[in-house]
Amino acid sequence: MLIDGHNDLAWAMRQEYDADLDAVDLTAMAPRLHTDLKRLEAGGVTGQFWSVYVPPQQFTGPSAVSATLEQIDLVRRLVARYPDRLVLATTADEVERAGDRIASLLGMEGGHCIDGSLAVLRMMRALGVRYLTLTHNKNVSWADSATDDPVLYGLSEFGEDVVREMNRLGMLVDLSHVSADVMRHALRVTAAPAIFSHSSARAICDHPRNVPDDVLAMLAKNDGVCMVTFLPAFVSPAVARWHAEAKAEARRRGVQKGELAYDALMMELTEQSPPPVATLSDVVAHVEHVRAVAGIDHVGIGGDYMGAEAMPEGLEDVSGYPRLFAALADRGWSRADLAKLAGENIIRVLRAAEDVADPAG
Repeated sequence: MLIDGHNDLAWAMRQEYDADLDAVDLTAMAPRLHTDLKRLEAGGVTGQFWSVYVPPQQFTGPSAVSATLEQIDLVRRLVARYPDRLVLATTADEVERAGDRIASLLGMEGGHCIDGSLAVLRMMRALGVRYLTLTHNKNVSWADSATDDPVLYGLSEFGEDVVREMNRLGMLVDLSHVSADVMRHALRVTAAPAIFSHSSARAICDHPRNVPDDVLAMLAKNDGVCMVTFLPAFVSPAVARWHAEAKAEARRRGVQKGELAYDALMMELTEQSPPPVATLSDVVAHVEHVRAVAGIDHVGIGGDYMGAEAMPEGLEDVSGYPRLFAALADRGWSRADLAKLAGENIIRVLRAAEDVADPAG
């Protein structure tokens, strides 16, 4: 069993192919993507949380809700297109009953997707969404993002209500992307184990998207799981520094991400000084650190494979997971340890959230 916590294939399909499933054959190698069915099989993936993400810079208010629904529709159409390879899963039991097919779960990335409405949250859960990442890269009115200026220094009262309603619905509280204050606040409020669907260790790479050690310790007491991500800027300090300097230069020039001028600037800076390369060893360091601080029961995998950004050497696409597990085995990880990392921990958390949920809805 190998369950990955976060994959942005649906957004890549929207960007690269206008959400047209006829435009790309996912049974063959898809060169513009990190993910296709052949490479998922080669990687040993048996369960995948597909992100139904829409960017908050582009979608706010009702448009964020409708765009998220379109992404849910896209994943459902994707599953229906390949019924012999994929199956929709909304519970831990359904994941385990998937057999030879990849259990396809839905993860909603960013609280902007519910437009401040618990009713929308409830309907997203009814459509099969199993986690909500409380923020993306920008604050919402009820929670601070890790990569925006702090306003609340935690959750608002409504933010606490969102967490409690997620508990009632059996939805996982995902703390990737939120500020460290929100991490701590949410862990105090939630009655169910929380997750980080795609975050790494801040002690190894000092990036605001990563998890501080005190929060990892809180997560262990909460019985949650940190699913370590592979994104180079989150796992390699050298790559993180390059990106921080590039973003500082963008601020100096008054250019914002999402603008054509931003992309042009990144290309210019890359030509002047190519960014360093992250490696599989960088990811191993994060996995081992999370294990050391939180314990073997609280670490998982959340690669965050997308369609464009270069991933670490050795983990270039979704076929690379066996290399990671082989590297950990070489460092003394037992088969039982690797099984917990690969999927047993997140299955336990899914079941715990289902146990806390109100069966009457």
